[in-house]
Amino acid sequence: MANLKDKVIVITGAGGVLCSFFSKELAKDGAKVALLDLNLDAAKKYADEINAAGGKAIAVSCNVLEPEKVKEAHEEVKKAFGPCDILINGAGGNNPMATTTQELFKVEDWKNPNERTLLDIDANAFMKVFSINFMGTLIVTQEFAPDMVEAGKGSILNISSMASASPMTKVPAYAAAKAGITNFTKYLCVYFAECGIRVNAIAPGFFETIQNAALLRNPDGSLTERSHKILTHTPMKRFGVEQDLIGTVRYLLDDEAAAFVTGIEVPIDGGFWAYSGV
Repeated sequence: MANLKDKVIVITGAGGVLCSFFSKELAKDGAKVALLDLNLDAAKKYADEINAAGGKAIAVSCNVLEPEKVKEAHEEVKKAFGPCDILINGAGGNNPMATTTQELFKVEDWKNPNERTLLDIDANAFMKVFSINFMGTLIVTQEFAPDMVEAGKGSILNISSMASASPMTKVPAYAAAKAGITNFTKYLCVYFAECGIRVNAIAPGFFETIQNAALLRNPDGSLTERSHKILTHTPMKRFGVEQDLIGTVRYLLDDEAAAFVTGIEVPIDGGFWAYSGV
């Protein structure tokens, strides 16, 4: 259990699988958790579960790409719980229109209506993926970091990916955005160091979520060819589950346990990042 009692933790993307789990677990540590999500119903469902279990949580509607909406969400959090002590930038994801249908470019696929190459991806679709992952992190940080600056302490946790260090095939927009998150995390660590704010990131490996279901599972539930390739390159030979992440999250957020830890990105991937494939 982390030393988080009465800390105000703001989590974006909290209506999703991973961040809703973070919310519930951190509430068990005594934190006051604000679940921000574009889907208010999803965030409210999890906030209600936390409160029913004796924790403290609120659900707040928030579009991380609209500064005014983020500001409104901030005011709602402050009214309910007070200033933000910890921020988890969990909002993100991919868009199928910003992916390629094949791993490698083939001339015969170019302009084929049944295939999508990098040369055919709509720039707006690419920008949407970059925006939700990178700009959403920037805008929310701009809004909530001042609370920590005024307090002279705080912690920010960004969500990167295995794709940040070595881009995965088929997802150029997502990989580029997560590489940006890794770089931005290091920038923020240096920028805010003298203000007492620590900034770190986690880089989850392959976890089964609603967003990547079509990539990992066939309609009949069997593993796709891509899944077999992933597991072959994962020494622990399995996908991750939510519980695999929370220990690292707790550690990085704990001002006592990780007092001198800032600017790092922790891979949580069953060894995927370490394995060369041979």
